[in-house]
Amino acid sequence: MLSQPVSYISNFFGWFLSPVFNFIKRILRPFIKWILRQTTGLCELQRTCYCEPSGAPRILGIEDSLKQSKSVKVHTLLQFLDLAAREKRFTAAGSAQIIHNTVETICYIKKIHLDAHQPFTKLFGECVSIIWSLKQLLHDLENIRTTAYDSSNMEHEEKLLELWNLLMPTKKLDCRVSNLWKDIGFQGDDPKTDFRGMGLLGLENLHFFAKNYPEVALQVLSHSNHPIHGYSFAIVGINLTHLAYNLWKDGTAKSHIYNICCHHLQVPGPTLLNFHRFYCYLFIEFDKLWMAEKPPTIMEFGRIRSQFENNIRLLLSNANCLFKLNIPVEHV
Repeated sequence: MLSQPVSYISNFFGWFLSPVFNFIKRILRPFIKWILRQTTGLCELQRTCYCEPSGAPRILGIEDSLKQSKSVKVHTLLQFLDLAAREKRFTAAGSAQIIHNTVETICYIKKIHLDAHQPFTKLFGECVSIIWSLKQLLHDLENIRTTAYDSSNMEHEEKLLELWNLLMPTKKLDCRVSNLWKDIGFQGDDPKTDFRGMGLLGLENLHFFAKNYPEVALQVLSHSNHPIHGYSFAIVGINLTHLAYNLWKDGTAKSHIYNICCHHLQVPGPTLLNFHRFYCYLFIEFDKLWMAEKPPTIMEFGRIRSQFENNIRLLLSNANCLFKLNIPVEHV
């Protein structure tokens, strides 16, 4: 009888103490940093590089330390890096000089002797490269997302028709505007209307999945056509593009992104290929959940979609999270 009131009390204190704890932490942070600097002889950035494990724990620590810095010079540097990301200067050719200058600037601000701390310059430089390469990629993703599907654009049309051929290799499309599009989960006779929410990014994701993981995509499509527990393959796919994009944009997916960059030694950082693979992982896992739930009607989509997102966000909350497609063509 007491379990429910106790639960309410526990939740209340958890809700109340969390902001109090965070407030105290913010107040004490400068003092703790000063103590650690005096006792270790290292600034917070150095301690993070040397003490945190490679991957998301280290990169998230560096990112948080830079963001919370009280130094005007540091924030001026961050503004410069943000501008470089917007201008797409983090490339194989252009990143090296930006990173070199950033490391030198931080060492000057933090009074770090380069000769005595050479490992720091390498580790910190890699973190900065990955953080701002991700910011640059997010600008690219936004540009693709806001590019509307254009039926007069031959590249758009060819990719859409190739999507049909990949998913329906034995069935010929009678004409460009056709009721047959519903067979792969579009809502009407012309798929271009379904891309309005996520623009060209929705098509790019579907096309990548069907082209690079054809056997898996066809299996998922067959599940979506189940006579009782089916769902609209293309529409769900575009919805999952929206989920993938939001997880990257709001920073939830950073644990996976940063870990995969370090796992595959990707410097300067993540690429569009990583986003497409992340999307494919979501599609495959959503299909597994849907088939396990066996919903009697498509009206259950909202509930299952919400459950799926909560599951994914919980997994990504772990700094060691790394999603991997356990299929033979992972190297694509």
